[in-house]
Amino acid sequence: MSTQEKYLNPFTDFGFKKLFGSEINSDLLISFLNEVLPAKAQIKTLTYLKSENLGRSAMDRKVIYDLYCENEKGEKFIVELQKAKQKFFKDHTIFYSTFPIQEQAQRGDWNFQLKAVYTVSILDFVWNEENEESQVKETAMLMSIDTKKIFYDKLTYVYIQIPLFEKKENELETLEDKWFYVMKNLQSFPNRPAALQERIFDKVFQTAELAQFNKKERSNYEDSLKVYRDIKNSLDYAEEKGKKRGIEMGVEIGVEKGKKETQIENAKKAIKENLPLEIIAKITDLTIEEIQQIKDNLEE
Repeated sequence: MSTQEKYLNPFTDFGFKKLFGSEINSDLLISFLNEVLPAKAQIKTLTYLKSENLGRSAMDRKVIYDLYCENEKGEKFIVELQKAKQKFFKDHTIFYSTFPIQEQAQRGDWNFQLKAVYTVSILDFVWNEENEESQVKETAMLMSIDTKKIFYDKLTYVYIQIPLFEKKENELETLEDKWFYVMKNLQSFPNRPAALQERIFDKVFQTAELAQFNKKERSNYEDSLKVYRDIKNSLDYAEEKGKKRGIEMGVEIGVEKGKKETQIENAKKAIKENLPLEIIAKITDLTIEEIQQIKDNLEE
């Protein structure tokens, strides 16, 4: 880790959960969500729920959320950090949102009334770089194609493409702008920017300052940062070679091909970061089947 860095990288697994993943910092998550969610979804209090969902039967795939919360009205919030592209990303978010819906089923007589479910995906990539209409934040609901009106407002998906946020410090206007600015640039700030004077950012910068970490936190963060950088470097390299050769290529993380032990260790690190199997395959040059076996072994 560079000695120049003063604050954590919020796109590392450790960094994200340090900022947003505990009851003591629920005010940070509430502030962020209240800016990015529709006005009707404003939150007063949040309770953190178990992040692991095993589904209702053995046939269901295990789902592990980055953050899973409930507000004072019983509405559910899934908050995910996505570091790398995956082929069926939208399908992934839809699939995850079905579990909080199923959880609401009641035994006996039940009128099927549901509480709202919100899925917020914070992306460290642009999912469709060729689409000139792509925005930093995109909000999706079920809509009637005939009336062009919202058909069902209890299922909301918010996708935030942080790389598309290009405003400079002197261009920040809203608290949402400022949150996006922090998410994109926090790790590169030498000091707290003058534009970020709101009280909520007092806690952000206190929490994110690396000098305040204890020895264990520092070690865990550095491990998480290394995985993040290895993943980013490998994907950037793969994308560049793919452009040159016209194909998608898998690459290794800093080692020559053929060293199975290193590939397996890299796969384990990426699995712990909750990356999709397809992305891990691209990074490590292992097959999906090999990665699934490694994942199964880790969960035993």
